[in-house]
Amino acid sequence: MITRIHSVIVPSLLAVLLAGCAVGPTYERPAVEVPGAFKEASLSAAEQHRWKEAQPADDLARGHWWAIFKDPMLDALQEQAMRANQDLQAAAARVNQARAMQRGARADRFPELTAGLGASRQRTSEAIQGAADAGGTNTLWRAQTGLSYEVDLFGRVASEADAASADTQRARSLYRSVLLALQADVAQTYFLTRQLDAEAMLYERAIDLRSQSLKLVETRFREGDISELDVARARSELAAARAEALGVERQRAAAEHGLALLLGQPPADFSLPRQALVRVPVAIPAGLPSSLLERRPDIAAAERALAAANARIGAAKAALFPQLSLTGTFGLESSELGDLLRWSSRSFLLGPLVGTALSLPIFDGGRRQSGVDRARARYEEDVALYRQSVLKAFGEVEDGLSALRLLGEQTTVQDAAVASAARAAELSKAQYEAGSVSYLEVIDADRSVLQRKRAVVALDGLRAHAAVQLIRAIGGGWGDQ
Repeated sequence: MITRIHSVIVPSLLAVLLAGCAVGPTYERPAVEVPGAFKEASLSAAEQHRWKEAQPADDLARGHWWAIFKDPMLDALQEQAMRANQDLQAAAARVNQARAMQRGARADRFPELTAGLGASRQRTSEAIQGAADAGGTNTLWRAQTGLSYEVDLFGRVASEADAASADTQRARSLYRSVLLALQADVAQTYFLTRQLDAEAMLYERAIDLRSQSLKLVETRFREGDISELDVARARSELAAARAEALGVERQRAAAEHGLALLLGQPPADFSLPRQALVRVPVAIPAGLPSSLLERRPDIAAAERALAAANARIGAAKAALFPQLSLTGTFGLESSELGDLLRWSSRSFLLGPLVGTALSLPIFDGGRRQSGVDRARARYEEDVALYRQSVLKAFGEVEDGLSALRLLGEQTTVQDAAVASAARAAELSKAQYEAGSVSYLEVIDADRSVLQRKRAVVALDGLRAHAAVQLIRAIGGGWGDQ
C-alpha cells in the first residue's frame, strides 16, 4: 500500500515543482503624464516645484468632509443617506459578489475531495453465451471518495486568482466611488434646496412690498393724484412676483423629492424645514496632482481593472500549453450491504483511465489564440480608459478651482450691484412720491433690486455646489482640514 501511495505522490510533487512556469506578463502600472502643480492652484514656489510618485491611497478614510460647512442638518442627512441609500447598498452587494468570486478562484488551487454512497442493480443478458451468471441479477454497493487536482503548470489557476483579487479591489474602489458620489449629491441637493428657500424668501418680501405699493397707488388713484395706468402696472408686477414665486416653489419641491430619494425615503414621508442658504466661506486646498492619483477611488478602480485584465492575459496564454490533472478514487465495494465496511471490500482506481492525464492542445482552429488576442485587446482598452480617467480627474480639479476663484470675484461685484440697486430703488420711490418721476421708474428699480438679489443667491448656491464638486474631484476630505 505504501509503495502505491509513493508512486502517486512522487509524480505529483514533481508536477507541483513545475508549477512556477507561469507564462503571463508581469503587471506594471501604465505611465501617465502628471503635471507638477494644478494651473488654478495657489501654491508657493517651493510647492509648485515639488513632485512625488503617486502611491495608491484610495482606501484611506475620508472622514466627515462635509463638516467644514458647519451645518448640523447636513450632517444628519449624510448619516441617514449612508445608512439607507439603495445605490450604496447595491454597491456593497457587488463587493460581496466579487469577494465570493475571489474565494472561488482561490479554491481552484486546492484539491477537490468528494464522497458518495450508492447502489446499482444489474441483470445480465441471457443471450451472453458462456457467462456464469447469464440471466442473473446482482446488486453492487459502493462507498467511495474521489480526489481531483489540476497541477498549475503554467500559472492559469494563479492568474485567475490574481484577476479575481484585482476585481475585488476594483469593486471596493467602486463602492468608495459610489459613497463619495452619494455624499456629494446629498450636499449639493441640500444646498440647492437652501438656495431655493432663499429665493422664496426674497419673493415673499417682494410680494409684501409690492402689495403695500399697490395699496398706496390705489389710494392715490382714488384721490385723483395718478391715472389708472399706475394701478394696472402695480397689479401686474404683484401678479408677476406671485407667479415667479410659484415657479421657485415648484423647483424647491423637486429638489426636496430628489433629496428624499438619496436618503432612501419615499418623497411623501420626507420634509425639509425651510431655511435660507448661508454663504459658504470655504477655501479647499487641491494639493499636488500626484496626490489626486492616490485618492480618487474611480482612478483606483480603473487601475485595478487594468491589473485584472493583465492577469487574464496570463490565464489565456496558459491555455496554449499542456494541462495536467490528477484524479483518483478509493472506496469499498460489495454485493452485500453487510460486507461493505470490511477491509477486504476496499477498492481504488488511479491512472489515465480516471484522469491522471496530461493533455496537450494540438489543433483547435485558433480558438485558444483568439482568447489570448481578446485578453490583450481588453488590456489595451483598459489602459486607455485608465489614462482617460486620470485626464478627466485633472480637468475636474482645474474646473473646480477656477469656479471657486471666479465665483468669489463675481460675488463681490454682485454684492456691490445689489447695494447700488437698493439705493436707486430708494431714490426712485422718493422721487415718485414727490411727483418728479413716473411709477414706471419705480417698477424698474424694484425689478433691478430683485434681480440683483436673486443673482447673489444663485452665486452663493453655485459656490456651494462648486466647493462640493471640488471636494469630490480631489477624492474627498483631507484629514483635519
